Amino acid sequence: MRILSVFLLIAIMVTAGACSQDEAVNQKKTEEFVLIKGGTFINTKSNYYGKNVTTSDFYMGKYEVTQKEWVEVMGNNPSEFKDKNFKVEYASNASEFKGSDLPVEMVSWYDCVEYCNKRSIKEDLEPYYKIDKTKKDPDNTNEDDDIKWTVTINEGANGYRLPTEAEWEYAAGGGRMSKSYAYSGSDQADEVGWYWENSGDVKLTGFWNWPAIENNNNKTKSVGEKKPNELGLYDMSGNVREWCFDWYEDADGNRGSLRVFKGGGWLGDYYCCESSFRDKWNANSRSGDTGFRVCRGA
Repeated sequence: MRILSVFLLIAIMVTAGACSQDEAVNQKKTEEFVLIKGGTFINTKSNYYGKNVTTSDFYMGKYEVTQKEWVEVMGNNPSEFKDKNFKVEYASNASEFKGSDLPVEMVSWYDCVEYCNKRSIKEDLEPYYKIDKTKKDPDNTNEDDDIKWTVTINEGANGYRLPTEAEWEYAAGGGRMSKSYAYSGSDQADEVGWYWENSGDVKLTGFWNWPAIENNNNKTKSVGEKKPNELGLYDMSGNVREWCFDWYEDADGNRGSLRVFKGGGWLGDYYCCESSFRDKWNANSRSGDTGFRVCRGA
């Protein structure tokens, strides 16, 4: 009888531990992520409006991945614009980390998928990607890409991932709550986004001008300083451009060997901040105005 009681106690403790872990995961989702309820595109300014494209439910990060979050997973900070108080080293208490709320940048598409997998493993989640660094991707014919890892999806995995282009645009455009804004949360770029005119010491005017931008100390801003969109997502217009998982396809559905990025950045013009704006780049490229945010399945 006593042995049975011990087994029952152990079973209760294991169950309680599992419940606590689930509660912690759910709490993290609530604090750091927004549940995006799937559906069709009702934002009339979207590239997908009226095309019977639908998305399933998913979780998306409220903010762009920060330098703090990057260093906690990857152990380095590649960013060009580091906070002056930023420290790579862990504090004496490992749970306290001296970091920055500036978005991480200078990260390639490959860096981002690797971060997703490493963060998943760190948090006891199943990695979403299968990354083969020894096999060149036969579908990638880009002569400027010297990496060409073969990256495939681990279907059903609960780990972190990049959004697809459709998911990104659906979320940026307000999802089911969309008010058909041009930018993510407003028809006024300055309300929701950081771009070349407003990301420096003073507000610039006129045409895009690199010397003026450089002299104005334009740079990234801490995440979450602007107004959120209808779903509670921040900085989907401006601050840093955000990598998506997809290969870039043209209007005729022809696929090349470049990856999609969305959202505009501190260096770009205001129209790049529109939710419908899309562009492409080599997957191995890095710049000081390009970062990302993560998603998870619902």
